[in-house]
Amino acid sequence: MPAAGEAGASGPDVDVRRARNGLTTAEVLERTAAGRINSVPTATSRTVRAIVQANVFTLFNAVVGGCFILLFVLGQWRDALFGLSAISNSLIGIVQEYRAKRSLDQLAITQAATNTVIRNGARERIPSDGLVPDDLVVLSGGDQVTADLLLLGGTSLEVDESLLTGESEPVAKADGAVLLSGSLILAGSGRAAVLRVGPDTFAYRLAAEARRFSLVTSEIRRGLGKVFVVITWLLLPTALLLMNAQMQDRGGWTGAFSSGRWIPAVVGAVAGIMAMIPLGLLLMTSVAFAVGGLRLARQQVLIQELAAVEVLARVDVLCLDKTGTLSSGSMVFDAVHEHGGLPEARWRPVLEWFGGQAEGGSTAAAIGAAFPVAAPTPQLGAIPFSSARKWSSVTLGPESGAAGTWILGAPDAVLGDSPGCVEAHREAAALASTGLRTLALAYLPGALPPDTAETGLPPALAPVLLMTFRESIRADAAETLDYFRRQGVTVKIISGDDPRTVAALARGVGFGNGVAYDSRHLPEDPALLEETVEAHSLFGSVTPSQKRDLVRALKRRGHTVAMTGDGVNDVLALKEADLGIAMDSASPATKAVARLVLLDGRFERLPAVVDEGRRAISNIERVSLVFLSKTVYATVISVVCGILVLAFPFLPRQLSALDGLTIGLPAFFLALQPGGERYAPGFLRRSLSFAVPAGVCAAVCVLAVSAFAQWFGGHTRENAQSASTVTLGMLAAWILVMASRPLNGTKILILAGMYAGLVLLFSVPVTRHFFRVDWPPPALLGLAVGVGLAGCVAIEVVGRFTRHGPARAG
Repeated sequence: MPAAGEAGASGPDVDVRRARNGLTTAEVLERTAAGRINSVPTATSRTVRAIVQANVFTLFNAVVGGCFILLFVLGQWRDALFGLSAISNSLIGIVQEYRAKRSLDQLAITQAATNTVIRNGARERIPSDGLVPDDLVVLSGGDQVTADLLLLGGTSLEVDESLLTGESEPVAKADGAVLLSGSLILAGSGRAAVLRVGPDTFAYRLAAEARRFSLVTSEIRRGLGKVFVVITWLLLPTALLLMNAQMQDRGGWTGAFSSGRWIPAVVGAVAGIMAMIPLGLLLMTSVAFAVGGLRLARQQVLIQELAAVEVLARVDVLCLDKTGTLSSGSMVFDAVHEHGGLPEARWRPVLEWFGGQAEGGSTAAAIGAAFPVAAPTPQLGAIPFSSARKWSSVTLGPESGAAGTWILGAPDAVLGDSPGCVEAHREAAALASTGLRTLALAYLPGALPPDTAETGLPPALAPVLLMTFRESIRADAAETLDYFRRQGVTVKIISGDDPRTVAALARGVGFGNGVAYDSRHLPEDPALLEETVEAHSLFGSVTPSQKRDLVRALKRRGHTVAMTGDGVNDVLALKEADLGIAMDSASPATKAVARLVLLDGRFERLPAVVDEGRRAISNIERVSLVFLSKTVYATVISVVCGILVLAFPFLPRQLSALDGLTIGLPAFFLALQPGGERYAPGFLRRSLSFAVPAGVCAAVCVLAVSAFAQWFGGHTRENAQSASTVTLGMLAAWILVMASRPLNGTKILILAGMYAGLVLLFSVPVTRHFFRVDWPPPALLGLAVGVGLAGCVAIEVVGRFTRHGPARAG
C-alpha cells in the first residue's frame, strides 16, 4: 500500500472540465450499472459468520466438545449434559449479539455519511455509497472524505489525515492535491472530483477494519483473559492427575481396563475437567455488552463498539463542549455594535459575504439571516475559518464598495493592542460577560501577507464593529449536570468561546463558581497543566489542540474521561478521550471518531447512557464472582483428588445439574438486572479476593463430606456422591446469594427458584433417577447439611472481610 503522500501517483485520470459542471443522470447510471460505486463496508458490528465463529470455535468449546463425544461414544450420554450447556451458551451468545447487530446496523445506515454533489448543474445530497468516479463533490469544514478525491480550482483546505497516517497535525491541501478516503476536513471549502471509489480507494482496508466490530481493550476482558490462561495451563496436568487417581481407585490401570471399570474412571476424570471450565462467564460478559447496546439503541443512542459499554461504567470525568451540549447549538443574531466610524455602506457588503458562505456553519447562517443577499460580492482572496486561529478573512475589490481585507473572529484573536482597540476590547468583555457570543470585525486597507495564516495577523488592524449572538440553553442541562454531581462524576466545560461567555452560560445552569479559566494562559509544563485542569471546571478560549491536551492531562491523573462535542474542533479531544460522545448535530467527521452518538441530540440521554454502562459492568462483576468461585472449588477438588488418589465426588451429570441451578440460569438473569455504581479499577483483584477463599471453603467442605462417607462411614459411592451434591448445592447457592446483594424483589424470586430447584432435584423421582441422586442416609445427610451450613457461615465471613468484592458489584 502506498504512503499517504504518494496516493495521487496512481489511479484513473479525471476529466476536470467535465467534472466542473457535474455529471449527468445518464453518466451516473452508466457508472452505477458497471458497479463503479463507492460501496465500502461500514457495519458497526461483526458479520453473522464472525459472530458464530466467535461464540462456537473457542478453546474451551473444543475441550467440552471432545469430552462430550468421548462420553457419548462410551454410552454415558447422561453424563454428557454439559455438552448441551455449551451448545445453549453458544446459541444464547449468538442470538443476543445478532439482535444487537441488527439494531446497530440499522441505526448505522440512518447515520451513514452523506455528501453534497453537483449533478445536472444542481446541488443534491446523496449517501456516500452513491458516489461514482468523476462526481463533483462540494466540501466544507466538518465533512468526512469517503472516496479518493482530486481538489479543483480555487480550493484551499486544512485536512486531518490522522486516521490514515497517525499524525494529528492538520495538513494544507490546495488545487491539484489528492484527498484520501478517511480524511477529515477541518477548515476551508471547495470542490473536488472523485478519483477512486469503493475497493479502489487508498483507505478501503483501513476503513473496513476501523468500522468493523471490535472489542475495546478493557480491564474486565484482560482480567478474564488472565484467568483463562491459568485455567488452560492447569487443565492438562490436572486431567492427568485426576485420570490416574480414578484408575487407581478402581484397581489400578491394569485392573481397571481388565474389569471394564475404566469407563466410570474416565467419567470421573471428565467431571473434574468440566467443572474447572467457566463455560458461561464469557457468554454472560458478551450478553451484558450486547443487551447494553440494544437498550441504548432503543433510546436513540448508537454505540459504535459494543464493549464501549464498559467505558461508560468507569467514567469519572465528563468534559462538555458548551455549544451543542449545554446550549442548543443554534445561533441567533443579536446586534451590531459599531466602533470604527465607518458607514454601514462600507461594512454591510462584508457581512453579506460572510453570511453567504453556506459552509460557514451556524454563525454564518445567523449572519446570513440578518444580512441577506441574493449573490455575495466576488472575492479577491479569502482565508477560511480555523478553530486554532479563531478568525477568517476576505479581500474584496473596489467594485464592492468595501475594498480591502476584512477579518472576522474572536475579539481576542482579531483586535490588537493598539490604542484604537482598547475601547473595543472593553466593550467585547462587557458583552461576553452577559452570556452573549461576541465576534469582532476588523479592517486592513491592503491585502494580508501571504503567510498570515501561519504567522498570525498583523497588529495594524482597525476595529470596525462588534457582533453579538444569542444561544439558547438546553432545558434539560441543569438537571443533567446535577445528576452527574450526585453520581460523583466531575463535569468540566471546555469551550472555544470567550471565558466570560462560558462563565455566564454556566451560571445559567447553576454550574461552576462563575469564573472560567482563560486557556490562552494554560501552562505548557505537563505537571502544571495537570494541576490546572484538576483545579478548574470551566475553560474558555480553548483551541482544538488544547482540548486534546486537557483530556490527556486528565487521563494522566488516572481519570476515565468522556468527552462530548458536535463540532469538527472537538475531533482531536473525542479521539483522545476514553469515550467520545457525539451529538446528532455533529459533523460527519465528529461522528466518525466518536464511540457513541446521541441520535436525537437530547442531552438528558447521558444519565441513561452512564446508568446502562454501570448496570452492565456491575452485573458482569457480580456474575464473575459466581463463575470464578466455581472454578476455584472445582480446581481444588480435582487437584486434591488427583494428588491423594481419591475418587472424584461427583458424576458429570450431577455437576451439570448444580451448575444449571446455582450458576447458569440465575447468572443469566442476574446479568440483566438494573442498577450499579460507578465502576472502580481492580476488577480481577476484587473478584478473586472473594472467589478464592470462598471456593477453597466450598472445596474443603465437599472433600470432608466425601472422604468421611468413603473412608469412615462405610457408605456406598452413590451415597457419598449424593451427600457431596447436597453440600455443594448449599455452598454454591450461598455464593450466589452473596453475589446477588443487595437483594431486591427480582433477585429474591431468582434465589427462591434456585432453592426450589435444588429441593426438587432430590425429590422428584424422574430427576433422582436421571441424575443418580437421592437423599443420603439420615446420619450422612445430617453431616452433609451441617458441613454445608458451616461452609455457608465461612463464606459469609469471607464476604464480610472482602466487602469491597461482592458488595461492590451489587
